[in-house]
Amino acid sequence: MSENSKWVYQPKKITVRRGICYGLTDLMGGGWNNIVSGVIFAFVLSQGIDPAFAGAITGLGRIIDALFSLFFGAITDGFYRTKLGQRFGRRHFFMLLGGVIFAILFPLFWVKSSDWHYYLIIYVAIEVAIAMILIPWETLPTEMTESYSLRTVLSGSRMFISATGTALVFVILAVLQHLQSPNAYLITGIIWTIIFVVAIFVSYRTTWERALTPEFVAELDSRPRLTLLGFIKKTVVDYFSTFKNRAFRKHLTVYLLSFTGKDFYSTMLPTFIICCIQGVRKDTPWTLQALSVFGILSTLIATKLMITHGPRFLFSLSYLTIIVTMVGYFLVWALHIKQAFWILIIISVLYQCARAILEFTPWNVFPFIPDVDRVMTRGDRAGIYAAVMTFFRKSTGALASWIAGILLSGIGFNSKTMTDVSNTPHGIQTGIALIFFVAPVALIFIAEIVSITFKLNRTSHGILIKEINRLEAGGAKADVTPEAKAIVEGLTGHPYESVWPEELLI
Repeated sequence: MSENSKWVYQPKKITVRRGICYGLTDLMGGGWNNIVSGVIFAFVLSQGIDPAFAGAITGLGRIIDALFSLFFGAITDGFYRTKLGQRFGRRHFFMLLGGVIFAILFPLFWVKSSDWHYYLIIYVAIEVAIAMILIPWETLPTEMTESYSLRTVLSGSRMFISATGTALVFVILAVLQHLQSPNAYLITGIIWTIIFVVAIFVSYRTTWERALTPEFVAELDSRPRLTLLGFIKKTVVDYFSTFKNRAFRKHLTVYLLSFTGKDFYSTMLPTFIICCIQGVRKDTPWTLQALSVFGILSTLIATKLMITHGPRFLFSLSYLTIIVTMVGYFLVWALHIKQAFWILIIISVLYQCARAILEFTPWNVFPFIPDVDRVMTRGDRAGIYAAVMTFFRKSTGALASWIAGILLSGIGFNSKTMTDVSNTPHGIQTGIALIFFVAPVALIFIAEIVSITFKLNRTSHGILIKEINRLEAGGAKADVTPEAKAIVEGLTGHPYESVWPEELLI
């Protein structure tokens, strides 16, 4: 091993500062997700591309990316067998390669073009490059330490940095749009590229991987090697097995409904504000999105509320607040309120606070979900559950843009509407307002209904863990208490007699 590559395998003391350095990559992770849902659709429309094709760019791209991501984790797992993997690290090699590809491609997306195929090809390539960065990067806490508390330092920093990335994306775009630069998107794209690439390189250079000791290599080599067909079959079987878990089914439903509703808001907000609200500047949508900076504060508050009130409270707090703010946006249009800028500011601050809680809650509930699976299978399958959530989120991540584009095209909206908003027909305005209002509210409302029946919380999880510990210590299933039995059956959706099998069910 060369002297220059030893740092990849050299552990260091994990501090808050190093946790921040690790988490910096989520400036891009959080920022990119909001660029996809909140910027790309509006940008492509501004190039004169039909809204149906504009929505298809992110829709098709995300589906391709989801399929790529499905198998890419396994590729990095086995990359230690190559000379490149041994020299640069099986995870870090792809972080570096993905970062270089991203640095080249990302500015190219913001070049003006009237061909939607150009944007589709560049977008898919960017998504693949980002997957090459994020998938290995997300494994690093496991590689860097076995300590639960130190992993928490590393992973916990992501949450706030991701929220910062969201705010940063819209603040930069809002400033350049306010300056009325004719190349605002291109300049913004270059600035984003510089910030994101620097963040990725800092994470790349300040993190490390588990050393490839003979013992670790033997452990890796002991894992069964599957053919491509065998790997695909096992992955599909593992994915579908997670749906036997009632708590996970509800959690995934709430997660996908609420996040897709949020995506509809981000996708439609620029079109709604510019085409339907009287007396506002064209940079107003980005100013409203930049208020996501308030989400950093609400995330801090949500951290305490998660402990004191539990996830169901946070779900309801965020969902009901979002529904109220959507009613507020709709009334500004329906009542023909003029000079509504400050009213929109107040509504948007409330929305952004609720949105941050919406994003915060599912991933803070998630660590408890594999424990429900554990009592069902006796296995440790947290990775499978994380993969399922990521796969479905990526598959639905751009669904809002795709559907919004189709709906807008259906009501007669086109690129000329955006350039001559003063003469937007009332029928098209009404259609835009209804798409903007109905889709998010319907999805968020259904998520709220499902979340009411979600039973996994601090109390029920404590009882579940106590029961798992009792069974692991050799306790008889016949000795279960009525309370523990009811909790286990309620969370798993299966009779108590069928859980904790004699043999591992994986």
